Amino acid sequence: MELHGDRVVLRPLTEGDVSRLVEIGSEPEVFRWWGAQPAEDMGAKARGEEPDETFFAILVDGELAGLIQFHEENEPDFRHAGIDLFLSESFQGNGLGVDAVRTVARHLVRDRGHHRLVIDPAADNERAIRCYEKVGFRRVGVMREYWRDPDGAWRDGLLLDLLADELA
Repeated sequence: MELHGDRVVLRPLTEGDVSRLVEIGSEPEVFRWWGAQPAEDMGAKARGEEPDETFFAILVDGELAGLIQFHEENEPDFRHAGIDLFLSESFQGNGLGVDAVRTVARHLVRDRGHHRLVIDPAADNERAIRCYEKVGFRRVGVMREYWRDPDGAWRDGLLLDLLADELA
């Protein structure tokens, strides 16, 4: 299934995407937040070997620009979904992240029936936070020493959420 935004097309990840996603993962502004993206990990994602998550290639004018993924909590009393993504440096800063996140958010709300979405960037990743807030996500709070950065240091994360009726 493909999802269409205003400027992006999201399609299921394929094995053919792996080498380019590994290249994108080595770009300084991607590596800084995601660390290394080993080919074996990307291959497992493309083969559907991570059943708790769904992965899409982000395409812009037919070119692979990055990856977006979501996971779902389907326990009825805690049902929600979470989103994460990265974009190549050459596609950052021009609204494509907003378009990709909004496209997945609409899918999760309209097609998958979620009433609440979460996203949890590094607390100092202001570019990502601005992107998510443009979609309608709101800051919930700081998660102290939440993730380990590529240098091995524990860093804070920022939890943001979005309710279905807040989706722009």
